[in-house]
Amino acid sequence: MKKVLIITYYWPPGSGAGVQRWLKFSKYLPQTGWEPVILTVDPEFATYPAIDNSLENEIPAGLKVFKTRATDYFRFYSRDKSRIPTAGFAVDEKKGLSGWLTKFIRGNFFIPDPRKGWNRHAFRKACEIIDAENIVNIVTTSPPHSTQLIGLKLKKKYPGLKWTADLRDPWTDIYYYNHFHPTLLSRRIDIKYEKAVLESADRIITVGNSLRKLFISKFNRNPESVDVITNGYDPEDFSGLASSTPEIFTISYIGTLSDSYPVEGFLNALGILKEKGTDFRLKFTGMVSPVQRGKILKAAGGSNAEFIPYAGHNSALKHLMDSSVLLLIIPDHQSSRSIITGKLFEYLASGKPVICIGPVDGDAAGIIDECGHGKTFEYSDSDGIAEYLANLVSRPEIIEKPSPEIYSRKNLIKKVAAILEQPL
Repeated sequence: MKKVLIITYYWPPGSGAGVQRWLKFSKYLPQTGWEPVILTVDPEFATYPAIDNSLENEIPAGLKVFKTRATDYFRFYSRDKSRIPTAGFAVDEKKGLSGWLTKFIRGNFFIPDPRKGWNRHAFRKACEIIDAENIVNIVTTSPPHSTQLIGLKLKKKYPGLKWTADLRDPWTDIYYYNHFHPTLLSRRIDIKYEKAVLESADRIITVGNSLRKLFISKFNRNPESVDVITNGYDPEDFSGLASSTPEIFTISYIGTLSDSYPVEGFLNALGILKEKGTDFRLKFTGMVSPVQRGKILKAAGGSNAEFIPYAGHNSALKHLMDSSVLLLIIPDHQSSRSIITGKLFEYLASGKPVICIGPVDGDAAGIIDECGHGKTFEYSDSDGIAEYLANLVSRPEIIEKPSPEIYSRKNLIKKVAAILEQPL
């Protein structure tokens, strides 16, 4: 069986879409004739925004996983690793001069990101693995985009190596990039890194059509070398999970809700429902900023809103299945059309209706329309949101739809294998 080395910072017990993507691909790759070999950071030296120990049970038996130490640059932020922020909370961290200074240090002294402290250790171990396992095919996945610099260095040392760079998010165009106050020099250095990766990787994978167009616009090479493989869902994760219709109409949100997520239009829609005497319940599972929590409680009322701390993957899926409708909010930014959150696909897999607040011509909206699992509204369209929710409330039972198999990991892995098969 052919081998491929997958270099990923995020791996169990870390949590989130970045972990799920290659954990699941590694599970199904052997069915296509490829044996994955994983290189990741030792959890003792890692900085994860969230932990989900249950995901370690999903690591396939017999999978070779190599772990290395890392230099912890996050110690400059906090001695408490539990406070390492998610990307979405980059705009929410400390206010005032100390907050500005913290972000400035992050944006100008740790380019492209503080997790570059893993690169030296990872590169050395990758060389050992490539030589010992006769590896001729590698995948680097990011964020953190510093991981792509490992692939860049390996490609220079092993010119005959086929390198596929998997970029799940924009690099210098990410919606929170300017919140780190990069100087002109720092921005140029970061852009240089980004360009070097985009021009040197043999293949590039990203998660949506808008991101594909963005990356193609940044370098001079054959656009056919850039492929789209979305995130997805694993049907086995839903095995044994029964769907239920709550007695009170329940709107559920799973994941991060930082200050960069516009909620005003949605909350105004809830106000319209309250005026009509409609009963509803809000359920947020994950990290919600204090500011957002305050807005939600003021609009919905304390008895109508429930906040559940970060839950493991299995628990989060149960919350999905016990909902009436699922809420998806896209950050409002010039790149918002390209944002496709990882949770969208598990939303779709649940069969529940999805109400998306974001660009109606964005990639996420296109996927929802394609699957017929809900509707997207612009941020300020409170009347439209309220009308849509009212129509759902009026149904005696929520009509659910089957999971869109096109976004099953079992189907997506065929695209991964096809890219790996292509010659240099």
